[in-house]
Amino acid sequence: MTRGIHGRWVRFAAIAALSMMLAPAAGRADVPAPYPGTKTIETSKPYGALVQSLAAAIKANKMGLVSKASATVGAKSIGKTIPGNMVLMVFRPDFAIRMLKASVPAGIEAPIRFYITENPATGNASLTYRTPSSVFNPYRNAELDAMAAELDVIFAKIASDAVK
Repeated sequence: MTRGIHGRWVRFAAIAALSMMLAPAAGRADVPAPYPGTKTIETSKPYGALVQSLAAAIKANKMGLVSKASATVGAKSIGKTIPGNMVLMVFRPDFAIRMLKASVPAGIEAPIRFYITENPATGNASLTYRTPSSVFNPYRNAELDAMAAELDVIFAKIASDAVK
């Protein structure tokens, strides 16, 4: 009887040890781009300058700045300071109409986001976005794919113009 309890204890200990080895380590770094099609551009621009140049590039490329959200502004409103962090949401009505004609469920994907983050060590900012084709690809819809291919060109141009 002692042998049976001991054997079960050894098996339990072995399973527990294996589980701990396979579990993610605490403090492990985040995956920097968990979604396919994610583009990140490190710039020499300060955060505020990149925010301004991105807004100008969106307008120059005839897209609409639908909305923006900033954790930095939110933190400031409660007396906290964090590095620059802003999401700019971009789309255009004619693309929205085409998107919804092709797939109403795909409507959750618009507007598409640009994400600006400040590196507190250097003061420089990074620009991150997901290509529209990668955003719409899971819907497996030829009309969405064609529209997304057009948007890929526009979003790449916006990003390029913004970081110049």
